[in-house]
Amino acid sequence: MNRQFLLAARPRGWVKESDFSYQETAIPVCDSGQILVRTKYISLDPSMRGQMENRADYAAPLNLGDVMRASGIAQVVESEHPDFAMGDLVLGSFGMQDYKRLDPQALGVRKFAPGEDPLAAISVYGGTGMTAYFGLLELGQPRQGQTVVVSGAAGATGIIAAQIAKLKGCTVIGLAGSDLKCAFLQELGLDGTINYKTENVGEKLTELCPSGIDVYFDNVGGEILDLCLARLAMNARVVICGGISRYNLEGPIPGPKNYFNLVYRRARMEGFIVVDYVDRFEEATDQLRQWVDDGSIQYQTYVVDGFENLPSALIGMFKGENLGKTLVACDP
Repeated sequence: MNRQFLLAARPRGWVKESDFSYQETAIPVCDSGQILVRTKYISLDPSMRGQMENRADYAAPLNLGDVMRASGIAQVVESEHPDFAMGDLVLGSFGMQDYKRLDPQALGVRKFAPGEDPLAAISVYGGTGMTAYFGLLELGQPRQGQTVVVSGAAGATGIIAAQIAKLKGCTVIGLAGSDLKCAFLQELGLDGTINYKTENVGEKLTELCPSGIDVYFDNVGGEILDLCLARLAMNARVVICGGISRYNLEGPIPGPKNYFNLVYRRARMEGFIVVDYVDRFEEATDQLRQWVDDGSIQYQTYVVDGFENLPSALIGMFKGENLGKTLVACDP
C-alpha cells in the first residue's frame, strides 16, 4: 500500500497533528514515459506552513484533502522512461507519501550521479542551500572585515549562510536556541554565538558587534529582527529570508519598532524568493559543491526515523528541535 499524509485542516496557531490525516491507497502503475519512485527521505521545511494556509504566496496553497507537498530523495522502482532505470536515486518533489508516479521531465526530477551523496545534495544543493547562497551573496553582499549576524543559524539555511559569510572573511555571529546548537556553531568556526532563549540578546549583540551589524541575515523575524535593526552599521543590509517566529502566531503580526533606523543608517532591508534565481542554480551548485568537497562548508542533518512521525517531526521543527536539515527516513 501507499501510505500518505493529507492536509485535513487549515492550521490556526501552531500546527497540530489533527491538521493531518493518514490514508493508505493502492500503489500506482507506470504508463509510457513515466517512472514510479519510492521515497526514502522526506524533507521538512518552514515554507510548508504557508502552503497549508489558504493563501497564495510564492507557492500555490494546498487544498484540503491534498497530499502534503514535500521534496525528498527517492528510488526508482519501476521505469517506462529510457533515461531512468530501476534502482536510480532521484531528487524531486514527491510529497508525504511512499510512492509517486510521474513524468520526470515535466516535474524536474534530478538523477544523482554515481558516488554523489544524496544527503549533501538535499542539505546544500537543494532549496535551503540555494536560499543561503543567493540571499547572502546577492542581497547581503558581505565584504571582508564586515560583521554578519545570522538568526536561526543552526537551521538548514542558517548553517550554510553563516559558513559562506566566514568564507568571505567576515566576523560572523550566530543566534540559536540551545547551548548544544551554539556549541555546534562554534565548532564551525563562528566568531560568536547567542542563545536567544537564555541570554540577553540585545546586550550580547552590543558586546559582539561593537561597530554595528553590516549584514543581518534574518530567518526568524519578530523581536530579534527589531534588536538587530537597532544596531545596524552605516549602509547595512538586512536580508529577509524567513520569519519562523511568526508562522504559528494568531492575530495581527506586529511590525518592527526600529525600522526607521534604516533611514538613519542609510541601510537597506530586502526580501527575496529563491525561485527568482532558478536560472543560476547550476552556478550556485558548482560553487557549493567545490566548498563542500574541499571542506570549507559542512552540512548537518537531523533525521527522524519512521514515516508515521512526519507530522510530529514538522511540528518539532517549528519548535526548534532540529539541528540542521530536517529529514524523515521513511523506512529503516
